[in-house]
Amino acid sequence: MFDKLRNAFSNAAKSLGEKELNDKDIEEILYELEISLMESDVASEVIDTIKSDLKTQLLGSKVDKKEIEKFVKDSLISNISSLFDAAGTVDLFELINEKKKTVQPFLILFVGINGTGKTTSLAKVAYMLQQAKYSVVVAAADTFRAGAIEQLREHTNRLNLKLVAQNYNSDPAAVARDAVLYAKSHKMDCVLIDTAGRMQTSKNLMEQIAKITKVVNPDFKIFVGDSLAGNDTVNQAREFFEHVKFNGSILTKSDADARGGAALSIVKITSTPVLYLGVGQEYSDLKPFDKEIFLETVFGSLSGVDRKETPKQELVEKTIVESKPEPKPEPIVESKPEPIVESKPEPIPESKLKPVQVIKPEPKPEPKPEPKQIESDDPFEGIADKDITKYSDLYDITPPENDDEATKLGNAIRQWIKQGRPKPGEEKKQESDQETDSKHKQDKEEEKSKKKRGVFGFFKK
Repeated sequence: MFDKLRNAFSNAAKSLGEKELNDKDIEEILYELEISLMESDVASEVIDTIKSDLKTQLLGSKVDKKEIEKFVKDSLISNISSLFDAAGTVDLFELINEKKKTVQPFLILFVGINGTGKTTSLAKVAYMLQQAKYSVVVAAADTFRAGAIEQLREHTNRLNLKLVAQNYNSDPAAVARDAVLYAKSHKMDCVLIDTAGRMQTSKNLMEQIAKITKVVNPDFKIFVGDSLAGNDTVNQAREFFEHVKFNGSILTKSDADARGGAALSIVKITSTPVLYLGVGQEYSDLKPFDKEIFLETVFGSLSGVDRKETPKQELVEKTIVESKPEPKPEPIVESKPEPIVESKPEPIPESKLKPVQVIKPEPKPEPKPEPKQIESDDPFEGIADKDITKYSDLYDITPPENDDEATKLGNAIRQWIKQGRPKPGEEKKQESDQETDSKHKQDKEEEKSKKKRGVFGFFKK
């Protein structure tokens, strides 16, 4: 694992330790290092930063020839460690717990090209969340690839998870929206959305996945890349990051990766961390990415390594001097003529101003915030799951496709509950009973009026 990357750094350290530290020798060794890193799937941007940092440290320091190899190794470890530190780390469980406090599901979107292992990685993440006691629902938004829904259904059956799916060639955004509505109505913790694989060069499909992100607005986006794809994985991450702005990456097939440059390149180019590494076919074969393990695999033991932390550039706050005398004369000049001119005609329009003040409270804008709360909150709040399923079975209701249909369905179910949960035939009987009761009341009133009338129809005096 990561054999080529390990050999490239070790050869560079040994070569620099055997030669004098002059510009010519350093350039030759750094050129050989550049070729070795390119063969190890390291992006050109990463190679340039490693070369420039190493060159400045070697030329600007006085090191004993015997300690040059250790000095170079420490410098490389410090540079690579700083790249991972700049991307930061993400605690997925902490993010889910924060969203859980708002009683809203945490949405995770998976993106990537065909054949990288998106669906399998999604199943592994679902298994990981299930083991952490989170409730999970899966959305089969890959409606184009043949067998994609069946593959995901097999995973959900094995893991005993809920799957929300539609027919093939349906709108992926609608499938994802249905899964979100299901999660909200059933108080689920997480929604994992599987998308169709697409090449990074296809503009139409890349725009479509950008549409899915706008409709669903996921809380977290994960790019799934193949460690064995070489530099193409780096190009994929670059294109997907421009369209989707994902938050982290999962590198699959890392157990068979002999190069190891993909993780380093993706972190540098996208400034996002590598979250997990796929190291097998089982659901538990998803290991969190650890910077220390990566460095130990590439450089060997880290004991005795002198790391030089890159100093963080402090932001210098620029104080803006506000001119105080300018705003002062403005209100003074304006305030003087205004009360003099307006004070004379003020008593005349006073009567006009009074009705204006009375008219303002009459239109009540209070009903406007009520639909906003319904849109943002759960449309099925306060309704038991049994009532939702019973109502949908009685009246053959299909799942709502948007928020408006969901709110209408919620209101209809509440009205049905107020009426005593009648069956489809019982509502007409209740209406007919009310009509007969009103007719009896009218007949009684007519009889009373006839008794009060005389022979010729006039009221008796």
